[in-house]
Amino acid sequence: MMIGWGIQDETKKGLVRMFSAYRHAENSTLFAAALLGMFGIFLEGLFYFGIYRLMAERSQKQAHNFRTGIIGYIVFGPCGFHVPICMMLFLYRSLTEAGAENVLETVEQFADYFIAPSLILFWIFFLILEGTQISAFLKGKTPYPKRCFVFSLPVGMLIAKLFNIFGNHAFVNAIDCAWISVGNIWMFAGLLFMMKKAQAE
Repeated sequence: MMIGWGIQDETKKGLVRMFSAYRHAENSTLFAAALLGMFGIFLEGLFYFGIYRLMAERSQKQAHNFRTGIIGYIVFGPCGFHVPICMMLFLYRSLTEAGAENVLETVEQFADYFIAPSLILFWIFFLILEGTQISAFLKGKTPYPKRCFVFSLPVGMLIAKLFNIFGNHAFVNAIDCAWISVGNIWMFAGLLFMMKKAQAE
């Protein structure tokens, strides 16, 4: 949210329009966001082992698949996804301010060569992680009621994206930029809220 708190230039399109909301971010802000995200995503991954324990007793197969997803999330999320994105924003802003030519082309090449490989791997493990979690909840492989599958990362991320209906505002763009973190807050808060129900089970 530190990076995304800005207004998009509506005269631009695509990646350039998205980046225009991040122009305000100073080097110190980008560094702080990269550092916080690096440790934050790692901690999120560790917290997923709490969900792993929920399904371990009822389905070893589901738990094993979920653990695989956790490992990929921890390995590729912080330094393979989050930090390089902050690097790309720094590169775009610095080249733009320097008046360099072909800024967008350079940034896209950087993304293709240095971000895409780890980003693809991150999303593969993400799909394993969340697919397994939703499946385990729907099949009753956890102590939680089946309907608690809604307390999952994809649902929370979708809720964050729905804020875009409120238009081009700094708060909306900040939430949109932090959609994965918002998804985690939704998921963990919901599961903690329903914990007494699960304990009763």
